[in-house]
Amino acid sequence: QVQLVESGGGSVQAGGSLRLSCTGSGYTFASKIMGWFRQAAGKEREFVASIAWSNSHTNYADSVKGRFTVSRDNANNKMYLQMSSLNPEDTAVYYCARASVMFLTSRSDLYDQWGQGTQVTVSS
Repeated sequence: QVQLVESGGGSVQAGGSLRLSCTGSGYTFASKIMGWFRQAAGKEREFVASIAWSNSHTNYADSVKGRFTVSRDNANNKMYLQMSSLNPEDTAVYYCARASVMFLTSRSDLYDQWGQGTQVTVSS
């Protein structure tokens, strides 16, 4: 069955960096657009970034543009989110997701498979 597993979360001070990983299995990873979302306590899930089949097409939420970089390694069924210049507002559970459509999208309803999430906590 399809499975997405995130890793790499943790606690970091403001200004620091973290790299999240997402490993996909049970499907042809390279054939699907992938995305990252996050959900802070008491808030709705929000889009962070998405990436097409290759690393040449990506899009980002305005709140993370210039600080976060999404990439993928199709040979190893992995997607990454490199996060830099972190601030407390980035504190959330981060989820990777598989898109059900063939175009980059920030709409969570267009993603059909989700990981369990990994916690990122940024302290000031």
